[in-house]
Amino acid sequence: MILNTDYDLIIAGGGMVGAALAGALGETDLRIALLEGAPLERIHPDVEPDIRVSAINRASQRLFAAMGAWEGMTAWRVSPFRDMRVWDATGFGHIHFDSASIGEPLLGWIVENRVVQYALLERVQQLPAVELLCPAELDTAQPVAATGGWQVRLTDGREFTTRLLVGADGAHSRVRQGAGIETGGWQYDQKAVVGNVRTAEPHQETAWQRFLPTGPLAFLPLHDGRCSIVWTTLLEQADALLALTESDFAQALADAFGQRLGAIIEVGPRGAFPLRLQHSYSYVKPGLALIGDAAHVVHPLAGQGVNLGLLDAATLAEVILDAVAAGQDFAGLKTLRRYERWRKGDNLLMLGVMDGFKRLFGSTFPPVRLLRNVGLNLTDAAGPLKNLIARQAMGLTGDLPRLARSSAHLHPVTGG
Repeated sequence: MILNTDYDLIIAGGGMVGAALAGALGETDLRIALLEGAPLERIHPDVEPDIRVSAINRASQRLFAAMGAWEGMTAWRVSPFRDMRVWDATGFGHIHFDSASIGEPLLGWIVENRVVQYALLERVQQLPAVELLCPAELDTAQPVAATGGWQVRLTDGREFTTRLLVGADGAHSRVRQGAGIETGGWQYDQKAVVGNVRTAEPHQETAWQRFLPTGPLAFLPLHDGRCSIVWTTLLEQADALLALTESDFAQALADAFGQRLGAIIEVGPRGAFPLRLQHSYSYVKPGLALIGDAAHVVHPLAGQGVNLGLLDAATLAEVILDAVAAGQDFAGLKTLRRYERWRKGDNLLMLGVMDGFKRLFGSTFPPVRLLRNVGLNLTDAAGPLKNLIARQAMGLTGDLPRLARSSAHLHPVTGG
């Protein structure tokens, strides 16, 4: 029997995925606490765009619109992209995805992580069911047999009980550690160097990606004509790139990109983060669920990591709402296993595909190089197959949760 708890639901982690879950459940009668470790003023978008961005697909945008957060993002900055061009630096292979060819106005949006998070938290604060505890960071979590729920202790000493604890607290999740859920995976010998640059030639609202032997280099369009770069490369080279002067970095970047958009005429601040593949052996326990990077971490070469996490949030929200509507225990293992079954297979498939692409394009073995270049060109020429790949990446197909299918608030052409 479940006794009284402080909250029905505690979400540890107020990043993009955790805040999305809170927003998706915020108009219910559930008592929800959302824990965010950073003060709001540190999350507030700056005049200068954030160097960390995400490629938001249509399923994720529909989720944001359904919960009333998309307008907050467009009030800051969202950058549509209508084309994507990918090519192999060591061969002749290339592929071009064009939104018009599949009857869509665009492929997706490039949005700063800070813009997404801040708009979601702004929306969450308007919802009566959600209490945003900020700054507040989970320290420990342990099950409470008497209530069938969990007790959490924050780093500031506060303690709460909850019927359902959700770990949205990233790859090093304390919720996952407290639940004793193990992970599999490995570190890549790569870092992603990120930053914003201005090129001599316009970006043409196109996402560009050149596969180098050391990793992919992406130029992603920003609203003001600049590009956000994600340069995946070996650990030593990444550190060396961060140490270069702006002019030397600009030259190295233009050369690595094959001068596709001309010279790099402006370089902003740079950063880097290590890459890994990680997957939790279980997503759920009684009264506990993992979403986003707490459950899975994928290589960023296709920009699908945050979209996978947002689908986790939308799916878990649907499972909880269905259980509440049916008078069932929304925190029970039977309910939570439905979420795990729904999401685990798709996430594992994406992790495997991205890891395979990483290894395929990183190989310098001549037969493999020939195979991948021929494969790129054949796929580019095969219209139906290419369009199927595009629609899948855009979040237009598959077993999507209701919030990711809704188009009532969709404004694809203008992004607002």
